[in-house]
Amino acid sequence: MTPVPAIRFLTTADFPPFNFRDAGGELIGFNIDLAKRICVEVNVACTIQAWPWEQAANALSDSQGDALIAGLAMSKENGLLFDFSSIYLALPGRFVARAPDIGAFDPATLAGKTVSVRRGSAHEAFLTRYLPEVTQLGFDSEIEALEALESGDADAFFGDAMRASFWLNENLTCCGFAGQPYFRPNLFGEGLAIAVPAGQDAVRHAIDWALVRLKDNGALDELYLRWFPVGFY
Repeated sequence: MTPVPAIRFLTTADFPPFNFRDAGGELIGFNIDLAKRICVEVNVACTIQAWPWEQAANALSDSQGDALIAGLAMSKENGLLFDFSSIYLALPGRFVARAPDIGAFDPATLAGKTVSVRRGSAHEAFLTRYLPEVTQLGFDSEIEALEALESGDADAFFGDAMRASFWLNENLTCCGFAGQPYFRPNLFGEGLAIAVPAGQDAVRHAIDWALVRLKDNGALDELYLRWFPVGFY
């Protein structure tokens, strides 16, 4: 692995619990802690600077930093400008059910039942493709779809597990994840990765090496449990 003298991380400050500012103005969050742990593993100096979301990718392109840890999509367009690390957090789809129904939940028995979902989402497409016998109840947001489950207007919810976990953290007595997570990169995206300018292989290799180490020594799981008390796996 080619040594790197330091890693200048860029992020944003508007996406809790990944990257945001606490009451004192300090940058905190899952991504912030992960960036710091990566630098510790690689044993290099580390800086983390927050940019507005609409400027963050351009800042990386303009060499204002070495890596962007802010959930930049691994799209074809972004792939022309950036390379990406290995995935550090997968984003599955999951069902949510009301608490009394979780133990006996079985997707195979949903025929004729109502499942709330965000309208126009990849999760709606999943239901249409794999569970065409369910009655879909579409909403403009995951929150509205989850509230329909809570109110009894839907028998289950299906959607982005990460966003559902945020809602469940505030509604633990109502509902919970039911069944297994669905990993469908072709539908739900590959997950979260760290972007580096195209061709900056030394930085990318250092980050990938650190991510392997953090997975092997349990530190990545520790960070996940700290920032996501309602785990979405």
